[in-house]
Amino acid sequence: MTLTNWAGNTTFHAKEVHHPTSLDELQRLVAGSSSVRALGSGHSFNHVADTTGDLVVLDRMPELVEIDSAAAKVRVGARITYAQLAPLLHKAGFALANMASLPHISVAGSVATGTHGSGVTQPGLASAVSSIDLVTADGSLLTLSRGDADFPGAVVSVGALGIVTSLTLDLVPAFELRQYVREGLTPDALADFDAIMASGYSVSLFTDFRDTRVWLKREDELTDPDWYGTTPADGPRHPLPAMPPDTCTGQLGVPGPWYDRLPHFRADSPPSGAGDELQSELLLPREHAVKALRELFAIGDRIRPALQISEIRTIAADELWLSPFNGRDTVGIHFTWVRDVDTVMPVLELVERTLAPFDPRPHWGKLFTRFPECPPRFKELARRLDPTGKFGNAFTRVLLGE
Repeated sequence: MTLTNWAGNTTFHAKEVHHPTSLDELQRLVAGSSSVRALGSGHSFNHVADTTGDLVVLDRMPELVEIDSAAAKVRVGARITYAQLAPLLHKAGFALANMASLPHISVAGSVATGTHGSGVTQPGLASAVSSIDLVTADGSLLTLSRGDADFPGAVVSVGALGIVTSLTLDLVPAFELRQYVREGLTPDALADFDAIMASGYSVSLFTDFRDTRVWLKREDELTDPDWYGTTPADGPRHPLPAMPPDTCTGQLGVPGPWYDRLPHFRADSPPSGAGDELQSELLLPREHAVKALRELFAIGDRIRPALQISEIRTIAADELWLSPFNGRDTVGIHFTWVRDVDTVMPVLELVERTLAPFDPRPHWGKLFTRFPECPPRFKELARRLDPTGKFGNAFTRVLLGE
């Protein structure tokens, strides 16, 4: 059977796909393999998880969700998705401070590729990790915790260091949010970008670089009828204007639990176009947001033939070596493209050239053509933990300059 990613644009080249059922089995498999990678929920749009060797899928490993109420932490197995985890945390009175647009994706894969949500005070999902367990090249189990010298390199690692088996995440008390959709944000309103993005716990702009809507997620009620010159949506909306909103989380300012408001899409429904898309995302220092967005609006006519929608978000800085948000507060400019590589790639290259003066970094799990320089300390860590390149593939070899 041919194995592809979620969007169907990437076919995996593994000689064999393995589904270990225990940690011991996984350790033996890794120790005996010369080339091995792990695959999460398959939501990456490039070859980051590919291998010509052994591909490991952890979907038959024991489920693990251990909540430590006293420490406000949870230890989860790598196979767990946010959709599976979030209701359990909420029932215990806890929450994750941040979630991505899709709850369908695995925790381990999201963390490893630098996935994020939105919020000027919210760092990416990987910042919630306080401890990580991974099987290294010789089959041994390595645990790294916040404060260990190698920990900042092991969390966002694109699978280059080993196969993650579990993670421990920080928790916060459970909370509720209200979600509003506002329509008609004008390009002139970009002058108020910082204030707009700080107007809620989580804020996203959806635009085709002509018309712009705002997804505003707040703890308190929005009472300004003329908020930044916009009008309230008169019913639920989907981020893709032509799509019905049935798959989306609750809107119209109705309070709901954090895990049913922070994501845009409901866990019990197929997200977005159910894979009928390609995705890219470039992440810039937030100080360049207004100028960069104006450059994109100026070439909107050239972007739109390949574009379904673009989402603009903010992410707080972190200290993880390979994180796209390392050392800088960030604006993420995400592109949901049509599922046609020949149409998309010339436009993506145009976007990359346009944003190049603003020091962009790519989302590791999405389409891009320009690799940033890899931090030397991550290169050293990868070579120390995996001296023969057992966890390497074409993607990591370019990243590490090999």
